[in-house]
Parts: sequence; structure tokens; C-alpha cells
Amino acid sequence: MLENMLSVKWQRWSILSIVMAIAIGIGSCQQIIGSSSAQTNNELVSAILSDPKTFNPALSNESPNIFGYVGEGLITENGKGEIQPALAESWVISPDKKSIVFTIKPNLKWSDGAPLNVDDVAFTFNEVYFNEDIPTDTRDILKIGKDRKLPTVKQLDANRIEFTTPEPFAPFLRSLGISILPAHKLRPTIKQKDSKGKPLFLSTWGINTKPADLVSNGAFMLDSYTPGERLVFKKNPYYWRKDTKGKAQPYIDKIVWQIVESTDTSLVQFRSGGLDSYSVSPDFFSLLKKEEQKGGYKIYNGGASTGTTFMSFNLNQGEREGKPLVDPIKSRWFNNVKFRQAIAYGTNRQRMINNIYRGLGAAQDSPISVPSPYYLSREKGLPGYDYNPQKAKALFTAAGFKYNEQNKLIDDRGNLVRFTLLTNSGNKIREALGTQIKQDLALIGIDVDFTPIAFSLLIDKIDNSLQWDSLLIGFTGGIEPNDGANFWSVDGGSHLFNLKPQVGKPPITDRKIADWEKKIDDLYIQAAQELNETKRRQIYIETQKITQENLPCIYLVNALSFSAIKNRVKGIDYSPINGPFWNLHELTITAD
Repeated sequence: MLENMLSVKWQRWSILSIVMAIAIGIGSCQQIIGSSSAQTNNELVSAILSDPKTFNPALSNESPNIFGYVGEGLITENGKGEIQPALAESWVISPDKKSIVFTIKPNLKWSDGAPLNVDDVAFTFNEVYFNEDIPTDTRDILKIGKDRKLPTVKQLDANRIEFTTPEPFAPFLRSLGISILPAHKLRPTIKQKDSKGKPLFLSTWGINTKPADLVSNGAFMLDSYTPGERLVFKKNPYYWRKDTKGKAQPYIDKIVWQIVESTDTSLVQFRSGGLDSYSVSPDFFSLLKKEEQKGGYKIYNGGASTGTTFMSFNLNQGEREGKPLVDPIKSRWFNNVKFRQAIAYGTNRQRMINNIYRGLGAAQDSPISVPSPYYLSREKGLPGYDYNPQKAKALFTAAGFKYNEQNKLIDDRGNLVRFTLLTNSGNKIREALGTQIKQDLALIGIDVDFTPIAFSLLIDKIDNSLQWDSLLIGFTGGIEPNDGANFWSVDGGSHLFNLKPQVGKPPITDRKIADWEKKIDDLYIQAAQELNETKRRQIYIETQKITQENLPCIYLVNALSFSAIKNRVKGIDYSPINGPFWNLHELTITAD
């Protein structure tokens, strides 16, 4: 579900994505604080809001996940978003831009000491990511052209492997930061089937797998996992990086993730010394800034965040087992573009910025990340929806709605307009946004049942039952818009506002695709084919305008990105794109 799932950036555990938490009491806070040993060992301690959902990178589509620490691809990105070698030491792109030949670094090893070579690379792509029996969002991002063909991957010799695309594919090199998987461990699980005829791979490396059975090629490997409490990573003794003096990296011995199911609790733990880092939310910025010197930390300002927060309606008009996924009465509202535009005009984003974000943000209008060179601002021509309740009411009227004697909005058949808005519980900012949306829409005659629910229930509704009215969630982002192709492709695994059934789920009949929806899909394909950067940007400009005109998602606020890092963590080179830990292998911990 998350954009940028292909990136191999160190901060991936803390990106803005679907974040989730359940508030816990002060007694629990004290227990967590007391258990931390952040200040005594060569370890970096952070907090995550929820247990991971899988230890299998091919099956992961949400954050938090472990793969930025334990997995590595052929290439990676530095703090400026520039492509650098990782498992590959070099590559050559053919003159026609259809082929890339990678030369793998010599003497690479997995964390169990087994050799890592081109066979692992070929296995990863040909047998896992390109395997239609494996339900992975990665495949959506690697499909090329209107025919949605996949690249071919061929071993040339013991050190080289060739990727060939059927046509030029602009984001291809950047897409190859995908975690490489160990053939010696996982190939048997692809070939062996369970009682239902499905590959055992689908049940391999789940969260119940013993850490000792997991194999890593990243800087770290999972050492232990206690559900609901913590994950501990230890450095991989066979990791390939060395510094200029030949010393093995990383320098930090351990990474600890405390599972803290409340952002408030994480704040308490950080202030008391139990955490080394904290993603600063706007409501706590002033407090933490005042304590910066006394607290022994520094707040880094990364500028506009790469993520998006948005509200989306369920536009799926299909039926499953003879029953509509969405109440047909509500579906008529949601699929009326004037209705969605009226909701956008009726949502006071400036009030959100002032009250919830404490002025530390700006209205977001685009699905493309603000730091991306493909982002279109309102000043450059992107349509916007400034708060205008009168215009909202006029649009409702134009769409056939009217107001009853109680000043409540009703449709042309006399049905009261009322719907449920879901989000993940525990994230205070998101809960505040939902509360305000409920208040804003009440002023234009709409009753919203705002319901924060547990993350697992939210994911089940989005991915499995497909039965929901509206959502308030967030996605990560980055430089390359094509990393979000699985969101905008009509058959993509993250096309949540009109999602097709996932592999192994009951089929859907009468699913309809809107013309604008298909147009965005086509434009993303076209943009990936275009090698001229000026022309490519123009294509993405068109996609942004179409999304704003049709509003499958109502984008809300782009927050400034702040991270507070304890002074004992040395070597921070904060990146506005990749966060504080993109160079984790270079960081050191000093005693206080």
C-alpha cells in the first residue's frame, strides 16, 4: 500500500505512511522507559508504533518494515537522492537505453556466510518478483509500456547480469534498489506447494519465523523479536562496506526498535532518555525546541516532507458474491465528481495548518512529493480547493442534492448524506484531522461518523473486504513518481480507491473504471517511456491536474519534516529526501 516500497533507504522504518497506534497508560510508559538501555551500549534506540506484518520483503507493502536494515539491492540512493552502487560495483547502459549490465561486487556473502552472487539476483527477479503466483506490489512498478511487459533478466557470467526492457524505461535504474533475496534459502519454497497448490514462499519468513532462520544481506540482521515489545538488530558480520581505512561498517553494534503504541508515549520516552530519535510532530515542536540544549539533542529540519496525507472515498462499484462492496446509495454520491469537489471545498485546510500543524506545514494539492522535481505547485498551475463552504453548497446543488428543514444535506431521492470516515487509531495528528473534517462537513450539512480503528482492521478493510466508505491515511513518497505506479495503475495492488481483488480473494463483478482513472494509468505508462526529462515532467504535470480535477484523493497538508536526534549519535547528515539515517553505516554512538 505504501509508495516507494522499492526504495532501500535507511529511514524507511519511520517514513510517513499508514501509521498506527493505540494509546496506552502512564504505567506502561514507565515500564517501557525502564527497559531501555539506550544510553549504556553501542546501540541506536528508536520507537515504532506497531509490530511488523512480515519478514518477507516480497510480501511487504506497509511500514514499519525491517528491510531498510536487513536488505540491500543492486543500487541505493544517497542523501541527495543520487544513485550509488550497492551490491553492484558498476553498470553499463546500452546506447538504445534498453539494456543495463551490472557487475556484482566480488566476494559478497549472506549473513549465514553463504556466497551472494548473480544467481541470487536472477532468482530474486525471475522466480519471485516476476512470478504471478507471488502477490507482490513490486511487480506493478516494473511493468513496462501499454502491454505491461516485464524486463528479462539473464546471467551473462559469474559476475555479470543483464536486464533488458522491451522499450526504454526511464525509471528503470532507480527501480533496482529492490532487496535481493537468497536463492539458497528461498528457492525451495517457490517450487514446493501447500495443500492449496500455492507456493510455500507465501508462508515463509512470517513474523513467527525465528530470527536465526532469516538471512540478511544488509548492514544488520534481525537478532530478536518480542511481539508487542521490541525488535533488536545486530550488525551483519559479512556486510560488504568498509571505510577509507579498511574498517568494517557499520560501526554501531545494535539497532533497537521499541514498539510503543502511542506517539505521546514515544515523546515521554525520548524526553526521559529512553530513545535516541523522535519524529517531531507539530504539536510537540515548541516544547522540544525549548528543551533542545538541556535535553542533549538536536532538531533537524528537513523542509517539506515527501509524504502525503489525504482523504479518499471508496469508488469501487463492484459486487462480491452478489452483494455490493459499497452501499449503492453512498456509491452514487462518492462517484459524483461534484460531490468530491464539494467535500474538498468544505474542508478547511488552513485551519488544519494553524491549529493542528501549528503553522508548520502548507496545503498539499498534489499526489507527487513536494521535494520531487516533477511536483507541480498551485503557483505553477495546479488546481486548488481553498475553503469555501458556499461553493461547496453550490456544487451539491448542481449535483442534485438539497437541504432539508434541519439544514441537513439529502440526495435527490431524499436520503440523508452520512458516511463513515476511518483512520488508524493512536496517531494524534491524524485523529485531530479526522475530528476537524467531521466538524467542517457538519457546517455544510453532512454527518460524518469518524472512527479510528486498529491498524490490522484498517488493512483488512482496504486490502481484503474492500468494504469502507472513506479513509484518512498517509503514503510515503520520493523523487521518482513511478514508485507510485502501483497506486495509479487501475490493476495496481495499491489502487485503493477502486481496488481489484487481490490474489486468492473472491472475485468482484461489475467493477467499473472511469475514463479519467484509465487516463492517469496511461499517462504513468507514457511518462515511464519518455527519456526526455522536460517532456516527462509535462506528462506528470498532466497527471497532477487530472487528479485534482477528479479528486480520487483529497490531499490535505504537507507537514515540515522534523527529527530530534540525541547528540550522542554522531555523523548525522540530515537529508530532506531520505531522513536522518540514510548513512546509518557511517554513524557512531558516543558515551554521554
